[in-house]
Amino acid sequence: MNRHSRSRKALGIAVASALAVTVTGCGNRDDAGRSGDAAEGAPSPGITDDSVTLGITTPLSGATAGPGTCTVAGVTAYFGMKNAEGGIEFGDGQTRTVEIEALDDTYDPQQAAANYDQLKDEVFAMTAGLGTPTNRAWRDAAIADEVPQVLIMTGDPLFSDTEESPWQLGFVPIYQNEGEAFGELLASSSGDHRVAILSQNDDFGAGYVEGFKSAIEGADNIEIVDELTYEATDTSVDAQITELANSDADVFFNAMSVTPLVISSLQKAQQLGWTPNWFLPSNTSSPTAILEPGGAAAFPGIYSVSFSKAPQSPAFAEDEDVQTYLAALPQYGNYPDPPAFPHCQWSWMVGATLEQAFMEMEEPTRDSFMEALRGIEGFEAPLMLPDTSVSTTEDGQPAVSTVVVQKYNGRGYDTVESFE
Repeated sequence: MNRHSRSRKALGIAVASALAVTVTGCGNRDDAGRSGDAAEGAPSPGITDDSVTLGITTPLSGATAGPGTCTVAGVTAYFGMKNAEGGIEFGDGQTRTVEIEALDDTYDPQQAAANYDQLKDEVFAMTAGLGTPTNRAWRDAAIADEVPQVLIMTGDPLFSDTEESPWQLGFVPIYQNEGEAFGELLASSSGDHRVAILSQNDDFGAGYVEGFKSAIEGADNIEIVDELTYEATDTSVDAQITELANSDADVFFNAMSVTPLVISSLQKAQQLGWTPNWFLPSNTSSPTAILEPGGAAAFPGIYSVSFSKAPQSPAFAEDEDVQTYLAALPQYGNYPDPPAFPHCQWSWMVGATLEQAFMEMEEPTRDSFMEALRGIEGFEAPLMLPDTSVSTTEDGQPAVSTVVVQKYNGRGYDTVESFE
């Protein structure tokens, strides 16, 4: 089912740098400390006639290292493949290779800000990094410095508000979009449902819950029977799962971003004999890294949302885009194993989207890049599912705002039209 949600409420919501490569480019800054040009059209920092360097700060160690490592691997693999083919022809007529400089922030906002300070004078743009609090930590600085912070892995609507965030753009659907897709699916069910909610006590969790509640408003077949939160720094949510199990809810809406906590939640619910249907965010629904170790097969249904093809799905075994991606990931992305998290696919798409902007930018400047990036409409990036696309022209929406609802089938996911 195509869930093209358009929520506009601006709710504010391990591998070290082995993947980093040599940085090229020069610093060119005005007296105000911004990335200004010495003359109109002069190159911005991080770009030469031969190469452009992109920076990433993301968790490469710690609890979120799995998806964080993928945010580097996919985009590094994409541009490694393009570099091997001779580079990318930019809109100014120059052919350039694309280099990546990645630093580990361990999902710590202070470290993310420090990483940005280290990279800002050496890179043309920052991209792909995972996390709402970590990306928020240096957003104001990026605006002041006029450094692009684009196609990042956060569903916080703030990053897609052009007035509030003129040098930013999110990549993945905003949290409200995903929450709405779940709510719409459940509201269309013919049965009555009791819903329990556990959400992260921050903008991530609040955005998902807001979207879900807006979609079920007025649906007389749905009752929210209990609602709890947890902190992203918590090491256990057993107490919350135990309380929610007593609600006898048949649907569990679990807006959780921490991989180990999702696994332990699945396990704890089974220990308690509570086996509801689950709704899981796209970033914590990996079949191999989360659902299998969590014993997800014990539940009647695990639902998530997606916009990317899952390489482990038999439906895409012969897909040309998937085959190209799977070959490039170990060869150029330093990622030898099958991709366990969708962030690997997402960052591959980030690379393809950046290429679209590079091919359209007429000057080697950050201004020209942002103008080109914000002009992409209906781009079907490689690995995108049918009925989804990249569009960057609508204020308040990220590059991807279309999702489909899927149900876990024991190996991967199948797109579903109704709540079963």
